[in-house]
Amino acid sequence: MIFYFSGTGNSRWVANALGIALGEPVVSIAEELKTGKKEFVCPLREDEKVLFVYPVHSWGPAVPVTRFISGLKLTGYDKQPVYSISTCGDECGYTDDIMRKVLKKKGLILTDSYSVIMPNNYILLPGFDVDSKEVEQEKLKDAPSAVDAIVAAIRDGKNVNLYKKGSLPGLKSYWIYPLFTNFAIGKNSFRVTDDCISCGLCERVCPTGTITLTGGRPVWSDTCVQCVACIHRCPVRAIEYGKITLKKGRYHHPDTKQ
Repeated sequence: MIFYFSGTGNSRWVANALGIALGEPVVSIAEELKTGKKEFVCPLREDEKVLFVYPVHSWGPAVPVTRFISGLKLTGYDKQPVYSISTCGDECGYTDDIMRKVLKKKGLILTDSYSVIMPNNYILLPGFDVDSKEVEQEKLKDAPSAVDAIVAAIRDGKNVNLYKKGSLPGLKSYWIYPLFTNFAIGKNSFRVTDDCISCGLCERVCPTGTITLTGGRPVWSDTCVQCVACIHRCPVRAIEYGKITLKKGRYHHPDTKQ
């Protein structure tokens, strides 16, 4: 079983590719969270593998992923293999270690962690922007072979290094990531411009119910997890984050429909 969370479509593409290759069903964490359930009960086969596919946010797992796992109950779990597959623009830090600890609290043993380099999409802080088109296309071209390598490692049960930790992982994951989850989550500076066409896509793709339409225009509450789905998937670029994003690019995976 493959549980995935995705804002701009990178992790969804990886999850679907893994699902096809491994013959495992794919479940959207965002859709499960939208049900409002406190517990997510999923039965496991004896031969089933469990995969969590998600984006790295500030060198740690996207907050909806850890929220989902905290309410997850895998009936029939008897040490079936559990894998963490994180998508990142450049590096993951100790995201794997954070996931190991989160899973351990639920009695789940993490078998191995992998990562897939995908186009950057975080644009909400100074100094962060999407990749150039050349770099974006290069990353998309390399992604299938990265997924193939992960599939081979899972099938063969081999312990191979397919995880990009990067530099200063302790500083990034144990200092910056907690600051992100404590101070950035819930607060936001999103706004809508007069280009808005009231299509409602931002409201539909928001995994936390942060966005509601008032008079046909989106309004953001204080439950934002900075998944950046709304700002990147707006079909007319009518969403900005204060003034920081005015001259920055937008990105969503080419297989993701607006």
